[in-house]
Amino acid sequence: MKTLSIAIVALLAGTLSAQAHHIWIEQADGRDAVIRFGEFGENLREESPGLLDTFVKPAGTLVSATGERTADAGKAADGFTLPFRAANGDSIVAEDALYPLYAGKDGERTTANRYLPAARLITGFAELPPRLVLDLVPAGQPGQFKLFFNGQPRAKTKVTLVTQSGWSKEDYTDEAGLVSFDMPWKGTYVAEVSITDGSPGERTGANGPEAYDGVSYVTTATYVHAEGLEPIPAGPAAAAHK
Repeated sequence: MKTLSIAIVALLAGTLSAQAHHIWIEQADGRDAVIRFGEFGENLREESPGLLDTFVKPAGTLVSATGERTADAGKAADGFTLPFRAANGDSIVAEDALYPLYAGKDGERTTANRYLPAARLITGFAELPPRLVLDLVPAGQPGQFKLFFNGQPRAKTKVTLVTQSGWSKEDYTDEAGLVSFDMPWKGTYVAEVSITDGSPGERTGANGPEAYDGVSYVTTATYVHAEGLEPIPAGPAAAAHK
């Protein structure tokens, strides 16, 4: 369908930064964690049938003081469910390393490009080590994050913090990869960062080795803030792409 094609092109172009689709992790009180796909600040959650069906094998890892637990996510109508939830002091990371390659153009040459959506859920701002290729981790102070790329701090990179109401604020990481935000309201905050790496590589795909010409990374970090002003309500849910 035309609408679906337009949405996929916009998603995979890698140029929309904070306005592009991303995954993030939610967990309601007493329920297991869910990986959502869409645009958090626009109250857009993609569904199945629809853009949610482009995912191949989303998986998550629960990291706690007692160990780790990794599991594939199960597809639901509006997200991917994980068989665990993060307690206080825990964190969850998730990604789909097998998201399908997509075609692009470099002059007259057709390129194969990779999109790597990833997400992290944190329950506090105690320092954590990176686990994702592009990872936004808590850095030890309230509202402070540290950005890593391939295990190294990433400087001068834009990070956008968004609330459920659509309020957002942007800032850039410093030379040490640090960025800090005020969080004036109670409720859920999603910090998003994206970069494009033009380095070619190869991955093991669903049907064997797959070469690619570059990677678009989009990673989020979700935190539920328990203090502050009463949150501004989310707007009406945006329509999912069918």
